[in-house]
Formats: sequence, C-alpha cells, structure tokens
Amino acid sequence: MVQFFVKRTSTLLVSVLLASFAVFMIPYFTPGDPALKIIRSRVAGDVVDESIIQGLRQSLGLDDPLAVQYVRWLGDFLSGDMGLSFVTRTPVRDQVLPALAVTLSLVVMALVLAVLVSLPLGILAGLRPGSLADKAITTGTQMLIAMPEYWVAPVLVLVFALKLSLLPTAGWNDLSSAVLPALTLALRPISFFTSAVRSGIIDAAAADHVPAARARGLSRGQAIMLHVVPNGLVPLSALSAVWFAGLLGGSVIVEVIFAVPGMGRLLFDAVMNSDIPLAQGGVVVVVVALAVMVTTLADFVHRYLSRTVGGSLA
Repeated sequence: MVQFFVKRTSTLLVSVLLASFAVFMIPYFTPGDPALKIIRSRVAGDVVDESIIQGLRQSLGLDDPLAVQYVRWLGDFLSGDMGLSFVTRTPVRDQVLPALAVTLSLVVMALVLAVLVSLPLGILAGLRPGSLADKAITTGTQMLIAMPEYWVAPVLVLVFALKLSLLPTAGWNDLSSAVLPALTLALRPISFFTSAVRSGIIDAAAADHVPAARARGLSRGQAIMLHVVPNGLVPLSALSAVWFAGLLGGSVIVEVIFAVPGMGRLLFDAVMNSDIPLAQGGVVVVVVALAVMVTTLADFVHRYLSRTVGGSLA
C-alpha cells in the first residue's frame, strides 16, 4: 500500500506540473504577442506604440526564458495570486472562488441524485439478470446516454418551468434553482452508475463466498446484503470520482443555459472575452487542483475498498 501511495502521489505531482505548464502556455498558443493582448484589453485603438509594448514586456518579465516565467507564474499562483482579469481589472481569485463554490454545489447535487437513483436500479437489475425488470432498466438507462445536455435542458425548462410552473427557468437564487441543472447533469451518470452497479452485483453474486455464506446458515437476503451488495458497489467509488472530475469541467453548457454563475459559465465568458488570466486561473483550479486530485484520491479509496471489501487487487 505504501508503494502504491508513493507511486500515485508521484504521478499526481507530474500530472499537475504538466497540466499547469500547458495552462501557462495558453497566451503563447494563441496568435499574437501576450504583451500586446494585455495593452489591447486596456486601451482602445488599433495603433499601439512599440515602446509601450516593450516596456510592458520588460515589466512583466516576458523577455525572460519560458522556464523562468513558468516558475515565477507557478509561485505566484501557489501563493494565491492568480493575476488580474483583463476585463474587470479585479483579482482573478475573487471571481474564481465564488464560481467554484457554485459549481461544486451543483456537481455534488447531481452526483448524489445519480447515486440515489442508480443504486436501487442497478441492484434490482443485477439480482435478476435477464428478467423483464433488468431489460427495462438497462434499456431505459442506456437511452439516457443518447440525450445530450443541450437537448435535455430546454426540454426540462419547457416541461417543468414553462408548462407546469413548478421550477424557475434560470438563475441561482435558492435550492429550487438547482433542481433542473442538477437533473440535467445527473442523467448521463445515472446510466453509467446503473450499469456499473449491475455488473458488480452480477459478478459478486457468482463468487464462491456467497454459497459459503449460505452454507454457514445465512439466509439468501442476508448473504445478498452482507456479501453481494458491498462487493458490487466497489466499482462505483472510482466511477463517481471520474464523473465528479468530468462534470467540473463539463458543466459549461448547463451553466450557460440555466444562467448558473459557476466555473463553466465563468470560463465560457473568459474565452469569449479573451480574458487570459481568468481562463488560466479557472482551468488550473478546476482541471489541475481539483479534477486530478479527486481522481487520485478515488484511486486510494477504490484500492482500500477493494482490499477490505472485495479482496486484494491484483
């Protein structure tokens, strides 16, 4: 376990460094001089004096080697300085952190909803493979994969907000505002979670320890609850983390449609406005600081559960 911890931690650090360097290079991947882009974001007009560009380039250290610039940028970021937004001229941190809190709330609600729906469906289908219930659940959940968020969101708004007037169409004011966005994000995870739970239940039910538990005097229901269900839920830990990371960066469409002031909407606006510092700060926080770390943590949890519940991993 110690060797696994060291290996995964090393992989995490390398992944974070590579991803952060890719984010740092965003201004250089896009056409144009970064110093000129900064000036154009502050000063109207197409003609800019070359001396002004050169002075800004020197003051920001843009003449230094890329390695030096990256180390300085990473050090500032780790100290909490994400720079200033080109558009609002306010610290990027003051925009990223509130937006991140909104997106985290939305993603957690979506995943909790997905787990609450998929667990009973997956267990029911896994305990009776090939039955009518199994076929209906599998068909229904697989259909969710073919429903993209940009189609689901308007349909939900049309039905629950405009026709039935049960929920608000957009915004982020109270818990009711989060229902439709969370439901939209939860549909695809429900399909994958249900399939994973079903497969895990089927594999666990076919294992040798189930007949052994029955031979020790346990009833069928006790054997299922003590040995089948816990073993069948192990794959869900890693899958939930993968979807958590994916929804953090993939909530752009949903947040734009429902006017949710989260990270997806913030990054969308940053790209549309060519606000490079805001885009860099948002991507680093979401993709690097959270998505990579959550996925790594899930590996530890999955390995622990596999050892304590489902036996040692190979």
